[in-house]
Amino acid sequence: MSDSTADTGKAAAKAVAAAVRPGQPGQQALGLLARAGKQAGFVGAAIGVVAAGAAAGVAVERMTVGREIRRKARLALDAAGPYGTLRGEPGLAVAEDGTALYYETEEIDAGAQGGTNGMHKALGGLFRRGGSDAPLTVVFSHGYCLNQDAWHFQRAALRGHVRAVYWDQRSHGRSERGHAQIDGSPATIDQLGRDLKAVIDAAAPEGPLVLAGHSMGGMTIMALADQFPELVAERVAGVFFAGTSTGKLAAVSLGLPAVGARAFRALAPGLLRALGSQADLVERGRRATADLFAGVVKRYSFGSDDVDPGVARLAERMIESTPIDVVAEFYPAFTEHEKAESLAALDGRPALVMAGDKDLLTPSEHSVAIAERLSACELVVVPDAGHLVMLEYPELVNGHLAALLARVADEVRAPLPDAVRELGAAAASEIAEAAGA
Repeated sequence: MSDSTADTGKAAAKAVAAAVRPGQPGQQALGLLARAGKQAGFVGAAIGVVAAGAAAGVAVERMTVGREIRRKARLALDAAGPYGTLRGEPGLAVAEDGTALYYETEEIDAGAQGGTNGMHKALGGLFRRGGSDAPLTVVFSHGYCLNQDAWHFQRAALRGHVRAVYWDQRSHGRSERGHAQIDGSPATIDQLGRDLKAVIDAAAPEGPLVLAGHSMGGMTIMALADQFPELVAERVAGVFFAGTSTGKLAAVSLGLPAVGARAFRALAPGLLRALGSQADLVERGRRATADLFAGVVKRYSFGSDDVDPGVARLAERMIESTPIDVVAEFYPAFTEHEKAESLAALDGRPALVMAGDKDLLTPSEHSVAIAERLSACELVVVPDAGHLVMLEYPELVNGHLAALLARVADEVRAPLPDAVRELGAAAASEIAEAAGA
């Protein structure tokens, strides 16, 4: 271990100590981390490098803002903030292992059809799948430790205009804890692909599909394409990938120095298993150290400094609501994920790939690699954006997504309200102006 890495780990430990009062559950949880680190060797430095900046910021904040004030501020944001409050018609799909998968459907308002471009409205019936005139449906799959509310701004922009399905992946959000995982089987990306198939069968059994996936959700789409190429060939008319990867995630540095990254990759699975085995204790510790972990969440979620506090709090809530044992059981699946070849099943369809240039979890190079395999793809790398690009720059994402839906609608001759086309046209105009500047 280098002296600089050891010093960073020591600095992190001091900052963490300042951020957690003696005798609190948070200190007990951190004690568990320390014991695991003692056994593992490098883990203190690895975790320290991750947490140092955030923990130091929290320690400084403690000198100026009281704990109770911060707690009340979080509660106020939760109560007043509209983010993550949109709800649709609920439904349940059943996975192959019996897990109930929760989804919500947003239907097209009757008035929105009146605003549909006349030619496309007349041609809508020409695209028939399974003998049906079912409308275009967009199916949104969220990422690791999140839930369907991660798509809040896209939902707000499209609701009433486009038929959409939002679902919670197994063990996340309102979906059941995975039955297979309760029985001791590992969580896999392939299993998530089969879950997505179950949701499609239940919520969108007919008509053309656009599949949208962020991070783990994008990997879920790749797993679907790999296992159900016939479904993709027959029904998938377009795809949107945000902040995701086809594989090689074991090589991602997470913004750490090389030695810290190697140590973290080697030790994280065992450490998470240890924490998962003490879930009750760790959950109490997470609540007690909310300030510290809010800083870590912000660092790994966003790339800019001026994120709306309500949006940042939405990200915290989603991650806080994911039990530590679920975090632990899903983590190994990412190092095993290798699905580059599955993109061949999606090639030729209109596609949109977006990434933040400051994404530390799935660096933008991974999105570039995806775009290179999709011949009809628009690639957008967003400056100063992190992993949650659809929450950090919603207007930009919404405009590009609307443009994709317009491309898909033209391709399959499906109706699409003028409001969506205008949103996409505005994004295209801004791109053209930027290119000419």
